[in-house]
Amino acid sequence: MTPLAAVVSGPRVRLFACLLRLGCQQAKPLQLHTGASLAAKNHYEVLVLGGGSGGITMAARMKRKVGAENVAIVEPSERHFYQPIWTLVGAGAKPLASSGRPTASVIPSGVEWIKARVVDLNPDKNCIHTDNDKEISYKYLIIALGIQLDYEKIKGLPEGFAHPQIGSNYSVRTVEKTWKALQDFKEGNAIFTFPNTPVKCAGAPQKIMYLSEAYFRKTGKRSKANIIFNTSLGAIFGVKKYADALQEIIRERNLTVNYKQNLIEVRADKQEAVFENLDKPGETQVISYEMLHVTPPMSPPDVLKTSPVADAAGWVDVDKDTLQHKRYPNVFGIGDCTNLPTSKTAAAVAAQSGILDRTISLIMKNQTPVKKYDGYTSCPLVTGYNRVILAEFDYNAQPLETFPFDQSKERLSMYLMKADMMPFLYWNVMLRGYWGGPAFLRKLFHLGRS
Repeated sequence: MTPLAAVVSGPRVRLFACLLRLGCQQAKPLQLHTGASLAAKNHYEVLVLGGGSGGITMAARMKRKVGAENVAIVEPSERHFYQPIWTLVGAGAKPLASSGRPTASVIPSGVEWIKARVVDLNPDKNCIHTDNDKEISYKYLIIALGIQLDYEKIKGLPEGFAHPQIGSNYSVRTVEKTWKALQDFKEGNAIFTFPNTPVKCAGAPQKIMYLSEAYFRKTGKRSKANIIFNTSLGAIFGVKKYADALQEIIRERNLTVNYKQNLIEVRADKQEAVFENLDKPGETQVISYEMLHVTPPMSPPDVLKTSPVADAAGWVDVDKDTLQHKRYPNVFGIGDCTNLPTSKTAAAVAAQSGILDRTISLIMKNQTPVKKYDGYTSCPLVTGYNRVILAEFDYNAQPLETFPFDQSKERLSMYLMKADMMPFLYWNVMLRGYWGGPAFLRKLFHLGRS
């Protein structure tokens, strides 16, 4: 495989690689963490709920602020996954094993891992309760509980995944079924869906469509495949610059896109999908499929929906500039579980972590947060097995691009970054609390052009 440095060359990129190496050298190797100990405390200066990307990243940052012994993470899962790579797993371009590691290996050394599930939040008393009947109190609380997959809101799921020709890149249990369905495809409709709810990585539902189309071409099946993207949205993408580029790809590759179509039922035994027309509620259409990729409805975790920290829709109610809770000044949120009005991605979490780090530092000193999150998020739109459109944008759906070239163009360099560089950056830099997004790179490239 051509190395990224050979594709995107120049002094600025070499400087970036040097800075990346320095970041890795500064970050000490993660040590294996054995989980909750018998000496686990019931009070911590900083308590982190959730051991996903936001939780681990913030725990690493807080460890440097208050000491490892004063930080704890509440997380029930034994394995931690780098979920952005599942798009490539579902297309057969990466093995599933490459996406996961033991949770114990990513918990920052010395930080307490409370292996339990949060069942109640009581911010008025500065404590939470877990499913093993423990009450844990805190001085500062960081909520990083992610987003909940609601397959069961589609009639016929999740039990329908027991049948062939259906998969979903959003779950570790179903992502390999996508690849199997792709390989087993003979002829007919290949359907890809987008639900009528907020989702994480909103580009992923169409990325697998482009990859599937490329696979069909590579295997001589393209002429027998009718590729359909049924989305509940009214546009292919929320940022016009990238939407225009995607519309051109859709036209060139003869893909069918139907808007305002929401998947409400899967009849897996008959290989039929039922869609509701959101513009005409109650009007449905049944489409047979040879392959079906399901993006499930999603929602805030159940524990948050009725919690005092939630807004009316169930998301953690934080200030969009500082990530501090709007009613509880010692509570903070990060990532997919919040009501931040930006796309829910790992890239957004990275940018938020740097802002939240500074916010908490000032709050701990009884000072007012000044650094503001601009809504930065990124979606590497995989359009083939060697091409990516790197979408980066802010709260206002305006491009906020890092590199000194037009990122709305499909590029091999951006694919290599997505497939190889970003996983490395995630495991070795971000989870250690040393990556706060590419803002400094934008400044670096801007200086290089001036």
